[in-house]
Amino acid sequence: MTSDKIDLYALSQQDYYVLEEMVKENPKILTFKDDSDRLIHHWAALGGRDRLLEHLYALPTAPSIDIEDDTKATPLILATLKGSLSCVKFLVEKGANINAKNWQGHSPFQYACSKGYKDIVEYFLSKGADPNIRDNRNDVPLHRLASMGKSDIMKMLFDSKAKIEVDVQNKEGCTPLHLACEDGEVQCAMMLLEKGASIEIQNKEEKTPLDLCKPPLRRQIKTKLGIKDD
Repeated sequence: MTSDKIDLYALSQQDYYVLEEMVKENPKILTFKDDSDRLIHHWAALGGRDRLLEHLYALPTAPSIDIEDDTKATPLILATLKGSLSCVKFLVEKGANINAKNWQGHSPFQYACSKGYKDIVEYFLSKGADPNIRDNRNDVPLHRLASMGKSDIMKMLFDSKAKIEVDVQNKEGCTPLHLACEDGEVQCAMMLLEKGASIEIQNKEEKTPLDLCKPPLRRQIKTKLGIKDD
């Protein structure tokens, strides 16, 4: 296997002991970067290969725990995308930046929320991840949860000790309540209202959350808030 033909993804799927022998034959495996600027460490994280990841980071050739690929994704971001709590825990305990962002500004916590990985969301909250972290669109995790209807994860955030900002506006001026209303996510909309979300804030198109609601949800919200229907 020549250095320009190393398939890091395939290698990361190998049996641990088989890979160990391959590394002895070709040590460049440990430092080779593929076309995505990924090392085998990235692929091990993305594959959820916790034992392999531990071994790789125990070697003297180990790179920074926060080494980035060509999308600025760190091993922790990739482990989170996989949903591997064991890899996530290992990386955080090794000092990985829990609030790292890729080229789109997406963080591990945002991915854990949008993917619905409750165990990882809970772990990140316990480790002090920023629940109001913004991406390049100025979306916070709550925007994602509201638009995707993930009321169970949203409840986890509100039940935690973290201070959750409910009226954050993204680049379009939309709050999480705007998105929940626009997408008809009733449970999320009601939960946001219970936590004090405003129905008065206008987005850049001068629309309030109520303006974006379909009639049934608009009536529900008005009933909940004691507003007379038109």
